Amino acid sequence: MRMSMHMPTPMTAPFDDLLVEHLPVASPSLRVAVVTETYPPEVNGVALTLQQLVQRLQARNHQIRLVRPRQPAHDGPWDAAAGMERAELLVRSLPIPNYPQLRMGLPMKRALVARWTRHRPDLVHVATEGPLGWSAVQAARKLRLPVSTDFRTNFHAYSQHYGMGWLRKPIAAYLRRFHNHADCTMVPSADLKDELAAQGFERLLQVGRGIDTHRFDPARRSAALRHTWGVSDDQPVLLWVGRLAREKNPELFVRCWTAMRMARPELKLVVVGDGPAREQLAQACPDAVMAGARHGEDLAMHYASADLFVFPSVTETYGNVTPEALASGLAVLAFGYAAAAELIHHDDNGLRVPRGDDAAFIEQAVRLVRSPALVQALRQRARADTLSRGWEQVATRVEGIWQDLVARHAASHPA
Repeated sequence: MRMSMHMPTPMTAPFDDLLVEHLPVASPSLRVAVVTETYPPEVNGVALTLQQLVQRLQARNHQIRLVRPRQPAHDGPWDAAAGMERAELLVRSLPIPNYPQLRMGLPMKRALVARWTRHRPDLVHVATEGPLGWSAVQAARKLRLPVSTDFRTNFHAYSQHYGMGWLRKPIAAYLRRFHNHADCTMVPSADLKDELAAQGFERLLQVGRGIDTHRFDPARRSAALRHTWGVSDDQPVLLWVGRLAREKNPELFVRCWTAMRMARPELKLVVVGDGPAREQLAQACPDAVMAGARHGEDLAMHYASADLFVFPSVTETYGNVTPEALASGLAVLAFGYAAAAELIHHDDNGLRVPRGDDAAFIEQAVRLVRSPALVQALRQRARADTLSRGWEQVATRVEGIWQDLVARHAASHPA
């Protein structure tokens, strides 16, 4: 993929976060092109959280026009002529290596320039950094449109888990170049913002993630579902939710499970998700319930019907499963970064340990199963602390950032 360096310079005036928060809601309505490599019905953290944001901004009367790869199983044959006129532009795509269920959009700069010349948006927001995302940044800059981006996936951190650690620096350099062409980059946590700033990323703004506390709710606990798992009402259940892949640290999870099971033999393991590490996990934990991928209300019921949640990943940009588990009223253990750093107060509403301290992680996991009273206290406070973190607050934050970008761009580019 060739990257042109002759692009208009992004706006560099500093943002005032306090002013951004107090901009008026949905006044005026914005026309925003949102470009993403993934979106429902694909199921992953990027797709689902982006959908939550898009739906709430549409409810505020903003005109959101998606640009995304065509999903062959759902969208029918590719039709360039029809796609150029519809509200949602579907582009050609290829499966992503090691993630065949996800699609990577192909470069579409010329088509995007044509579309946005005919139907000019107020702003372009690019949620993913693939070839489609790079084309969108180039097209927006050619048309002198303001651009915001999201940093949602640690691709450079993932490389070491697939035998390609030598790619870490080149990938990080590409991501830095990509995001520094934008007027701002939204990141989900303070620690990630600091980490990226130290690597030379510019114009970073922290924008947290919302929690769907209506869907993820302890009230969805199901005795019938627990019965299918073969557990009694008072038998503890440990839950894993997520993609079963190397970057999620399954080796540490298995070590935790082994230590927890030794401390409390009746503990049951339920694994929700799929991926290339599924067989490895099933072999290491032969008594586990391998529930496969679950979605929507079914997923929420699986969360609520468990008791403990141990999340050993060290490669998250946020880690959506952490707030989902907290909202579902589970006793959660995670490394203290990303969502866990923002949401978990150790020994109050959950447990957290320093990132990468495997020994401390296993120690706290065993502590959980040895102390039912601690588990009960954590579960009660976990739910309560999520109730004020809905998606409306996130939509307000993003709306304010976009309005500020558009206003500043108009001031610096008078008609």
